[in-house]
Amino acid sequence: MTKTTTVHGKPARAGDKISVAGHAVGVPGKMGEILEVVGESGHERFRVRWEDGHESIFFPAEDAVIERPSPRQQGQTARRT
Repeated sequence: MTKTTTVHGKPARAGDKISVAGHAVGVPGKMGEILEVVGESGHERFRVRWEDGHESIFFPAEDAVIERPSPRQQGQTARRT
């Protein structure tokens, strides 16, 4: 089983996307972007900006899925000024 703090065996890092399943019927899941990885290996937690704009420190559990956007996806979501 893949640890929830890795992406295909590589440690999670800032810029990775995280999704968490809803915990009850009718409760939607959450999606966000990891802004910072805090803590030592094996005890990681993440500073996350959630899709609703708020930020929090998140302790990942088995219900968290972390994905690394491809360079193409990152370029499409980058803000243009």
